[in-house]
Amino acid sequence: MADNKVSDGKRVGVYVVSAILLVIPFIAYLLLPTYDRVSPELAGVSFFYWYQTLWLVISAVMFGVAAYLINHLGGEAS
Repeated sequence: MADNKVSDGKRVGVYVVSAILLVIPFIAYLLLPTYDRVSPELAGVSFFYWYQTLWLVISAVMFGVAAYLINHLGGEAS
């Protein structure tokens, strides 16, 4: 283990941050009463739909960041 470039403490931190990034979108989707409404509208689309679409993009970014952290900073160093 001494020849790893990433310390165990840093690896655990990377996994914790990645887990938080992966859980946030699920929590946002489960809080349905916060976005279950029609107004305000954006370009004729109700709040319910553009909120979910916005979180789809945010989720993709968060999942990508989590994957990067795990693959490049959390894994075993070669």
